[in-house]
Amino acid sequence: METRMLGRLWPVSSLTMGGGGIGQEWGATDRAEAVATLREAVDSGITLIDVAPSYGDGEAERVVGEAFGGILPDGLRISTKHHVGNVAASEVAATMERSLAASLKRMRVPFVDLFLLHSPLVPDHRLGASWRTPLPLYREAARPAFERLVEQGRIGAWGITAADPPSVIKTVIADDPAPAAAQMIANVLDAPGDMRWSEEPPAPRDLIDLAVERGVGVIGIRAVQAGALTDRLDRDVEPDHPARIDFNRAGAFRAMAAEFGSSTASLAYRYSLSMPGVDTVVLGVKNRAELRESIRAGERGPLSPDMLTLIDERMGPLRFAI
Repeated sequence: METRMLGRLWPVSSLTMGGGGIGQEWGATDRAEAVATLREAVDSGITLIDVAPSYGDGEAERVVGEAFGGILPDGLRISTKHHVGNVAASEVAATMERSLAASLKRMRVPFVDLFLLHSPLVPDHRLGASWRTPLPLYREAARPAFERLVEQGRIGAWGITAADPPSVIKTVIADDPAPAAAQMIANVLDAPGDMRWSEEPPAPRDLIDLAVERGVGVIGIRAVQAGALTDRLDRDVEPDHPARIDFNRAGAFRAMAAEFGSSTASLAYRYSLSMPGVDTVVLGVKNRAELRESIRAGERGPLSPDMLTLIDERMGPLRFAI
């Protein structure tokens, strides 16, 4: 599998094993299948696993623990996250340390390579609902707490979830110190789906460009936009759910996949891998069949310039940001 530098951090596989599927967030699976899928992902050359406590209420992290029994294969790196939310500044460091300790226990490991802020960032406290982190709180308490964890050797590096709103994310990436890595929307529709929390137009490509300029590693997420960029949605969602809306918008993309002799998901992953600035793309797979399809897409590599041009010409008017 292709290896790329994650910003200024370390080389990682171009595909990352995400925790949403094995945490049972993206349709039905079970623990045994999730464990088998994770092991096969690593055997196939994936070197970064991205999980979070919120994926199945810790289930994805437990799958990591069961899959490897606390002894990670050489070269494998782990990323997990924490929802800081909108708590008192004096509480931030302690909540982060407790969350990290619980994650390490579930995964049966002493250390994570990357610890990410999972809660969305918002401009100020007026917009800081319990699950969102105001920019002043991030600067005053969360960022210094991340830095201390690195200094203490408890984590390798830290980063953010950078889906929305673009204005705040641009500020955070331009700040010093900047996060070492950021999870950013990277799909053909420029669609954040249910990760859009503001009224600002999504601007994922602008954010990726800024991250590259600042040396921030870009972890592409939502390559298949929660199933919208697949042949069919594998779970029931309401007609007004973002995944259903995006699935309906993606009809032209499914037609192109058929024209190219590809599944929609495979073409979606290859498109995301071809986006300039994206270092690795997170897979949202939940079983070995989905994993194998994604691995095959990765092995085929980025799309040719001609294919990219054709897709961009046809899909441009359908993109969220346009």
